[in-house]
Amino acid sequence: TMDTRPEDLVITPVLTPDRRVDYHASSVVSAMVRGGIAVLDEGNRMPERAWASLAPLMDDRRYVESAVASIKIHAHPEFRLCVTMNADASVYELPGYIQSRLKPRIDIVAPPWEVQERILRLKCPAVDDQLLADVFALLEKRVEKGLHDSTRDMLSLAQYAQKLKQIGVATPLARAAAQVLEDAVA
Repeated sequence: TMDTRPEDLVITPVLTPDRRVDYHASSVVSAMVRGGIAVLDEGNRMPERAWASLAPLMDDRRYVESAVASIKIHAHPEFRLCVTMNADASVYELPGYIQSRLKPRIDIVAPPWEVQERILRLKCPAVDDQLLADVFALLEKRVEKGLHDSTRDMLSLAQYAQKLKQIGVATPLARAAAQVLEDAVA
């Protein structure tokens, strides 16, 4: 994957066919100027130096600076920045000065088992009842071991195991778990 650079979040210089340099504002800057909302998906996959370029935007100063274009851009009063983050081993640890600026923070937690079971039953009507029961048993064992799977992973697991069962795979759930879930031990 390409490393996110500070200029990727602010202004990027682009060489034109006639050898001029044009400066292109990022979607963050466009939202800042218009008073819109910028969503940084999986923000904790960005390195600290990229976050550093956003620090003054995220506090009372509400601006970004582009060293490349030698300009300071102030945010519209209605501008909002929303950052999503996943917790897994492949993400950066955010520096404290950024974490303190990410307010309010809304943690999305897994729904209770009863709700997850209802979701699986509603979204996987083609999966037979015994296989669904086995999927739930496997997922509960994983939770006991400290492994937490997303609802998307649960759906993929159940649907894929059903397909494997239909084509005659001897241990469809074990095979699906090995291919769908991280750290799978069926």
